[in-house]
Amino acid sequence: MRVINLKTILATLIVIPAVAVADEAADQMAQDALPLMYHTCASVIEESGGDDEYVLDVVRKMAALSLYNRQIDIEEFAASDADKDKLREAFLSALTEGCAGDENALLGGVVDNAVKSTLGL
Repeated sequence: MRVINLKTILATLIVIPAVAVADEAADQMAQDALPLMYHTCASVIEESGGDDEYVLDVVRKMAALSLYNRQIDIEEFAASDADKDKLREAFLSALTEGCAGDENALLGGVVDNAVKSTLGL
């Protein structure tokens, strides 16, 4: 008969809820972004009806999913607000460049490429 270590049981009980919470957050992130993945660079602008917040929300959700899928902690790339501002500007530049090349490109792919190029991946 194998004896189960009490520390192992306690560690498992502590880790399981953390994994479940992370999975729930990832599931929610995917549920928020996936319905928007049909957008092209042009269609998100058209559908926004001039509402910049709509466009930003769509891009934000796609970028969050890209970062999560790559298991990237943005704090590793930019700890200060100034560094984050530089990353944001580089990301917007890469996003603009990606859409300028093909306004019928799927926005999710353009966002993912902008994440990669901005972070040098």
